[in-house]
Amino acid sequence: MSRLEAKKPSLCKSEPLTSEKVRATLCVLKGILTSSYGPSGRLKQVHNGLGGCVCTTSQSSALLSNLPVTHPILKILTTSTKNHVSCFSDCGLFTAILCCNLIENVQRTGLTPTTVIKLNQHLLRLCTNYLKSESCGCRIPVDFSSPQTLLCLVRSIVTSKPACMLTREETDHISALVLKAFLLTIPENTKDRLILGKSIIVPLKGHRVLDSTVFPGILIEVSEVQLMKILPIKKSNAFKVALFCASLSGDLSDTGEGTMVVSSGVSLENAVLEQLLNLGRQLVSDHVDLVMCQKVLHPSLKQFLSMHQVIAIDRVGVALMEPLSKVTGTQPIGSLGSISPSSYGSVKDLCPAKFGFKHFLHLIPNEATICSLLLCNRNDTAWDELKLTCQTALHVLQLTIKEPCVLLGGGCTETHLAAYIRHKISNRRTSAGKNHQLQVPAGKDVHCLSYKKWSIPAPQPMTSCHQPELLWFFSNGLLFKTILLDFLLLQKITLLCFVCWTCLWFC
Repeated sequence: MSRLEAKKPSLCKSEPLTSEKVRATLCVLKGILTSSYGPSGRLKQVHNGLGGCVCTTSQSSALLSNLPVTHPILKILTTSTKNHVSCFSDCGLFTAILCCNLIENVQRTGLTPTTVIKLNQHLLRLCTNYLKSESCGCRIPVDFSSPQTLLCLVRSIVTSKPACMLTREETDHISALVLKAFLLTIPENTKDRLILGKSIIVPLKGHRVLDSTVFPGILIEVSEVQLMKILPIKKSNAFKVALFCASLSGDLSDTGEGTMVVSSGVSLENAVLEQLLNLGRQLVSDHVDLVMCQKVLHPSLKQFLSMHQVIAIDRVGVALMEPLSKVTGTQPIGSLGSISPSSYGSVKDLCPAKFGFKHFLHLIPNEATICSLLLCNRNDTAWDELKLTCQTALHVLQLTIKEPCVLLGGGCTETHLAAYIRHKISNRRTSAGKNHQLQVPAGKDVHCLSYKKWSIPAPQPMTSCHQPELLWFFSNGLLFKTILLDFLLLQKITLLCFVCWTCLWFC
């Protein structure tokens, strides 16, 4: 594996896009991205020259995050692509490749940057208006009463990530679990606004993918010794919960910045410990059953609470604070003073759980809008890739609530859109303005070639895209049958055209 040059600081310089150095730089980035895209895409192994782990992936989010770039043009492209992925979680490779194709094809036309920008704006309006219209042959409405379309959408995302190393049975299992986890985050009763819950991915590496499962509520990992101390858990009604975001370790560093005045003969450790024990006495008097702390609990406070049959769990971490607050209905407590009764919450039940070599305490809520996806895979690399894939699928499902429609994948939408642009421009050559009557065909060819060049060599008739269930298309001389779904091409095209316009101003 060849090692690239070391990372350099950013520089402000003026350099036209037509220079050979810029072309070579874009060609290298395009080669990395296109070789990772589609059914024939290959995995990439990215390793930092200074050391660290090797990242094996084909996903744009992981690839661009681990691929340092120094050229200004590449920084614009990669930063915009990563911003697109953070907003929509899908089609990062599509966005980056299409940007590279647009810039490369524009250079061959010889048009001025201003003319190209105006033509791109006009062609973008054509694309967005058509994709929004009901007459779009690649647009499929999502019926939430039938899970088949949603399951197909999730499966198309999972199967496009070969680094997950899943069999067909494992792909179906993970797709069903992701869809189930998404449905568990939808509240049953909504008033004015729909507020979705959250799916928490719990790692369990080194186990079979088919061992993955979904639980309503939250799984908190605890040690076996700690779990044995709190067993058995017996209570007929709900458990009263207190949640602390402040440290209860008793360290003086947790008191904050400032000057502390200590009287002669006073022990700071004993004073802080007495304050912690007073806090424990209040929790016991308020009949609290479960105390959870984001940071550390003092051993003496743990022992005091245990003597009074109060379950104490510390080191839950900042990532679980918001889900725990939603599940229990608590307000995180940030001080050691008196606790307001409104800060307490409750859970329906507590039960122990064991999966592999890990032990968990399962918090079952009164209303399940938070769920835990226990995700298993064979090794660390495959698990990391599968985690990113599940997060992408969950985010895409959430976006379908805002925009309940999907677009056909497998290259059908790109070919269909290229054919639509050619059809519209051939009938209305002057629709871009009187000053661009001769340039419109050239700009049209750039757009169409950028769509088709890396998806499908031969254009298909527009009527072939009206079959939503079964599509046949050619790619690299092979015949594929697909029902892949591509989500929200509208947002993809809007972002990539903005990126390309920005790059063109470098000329």
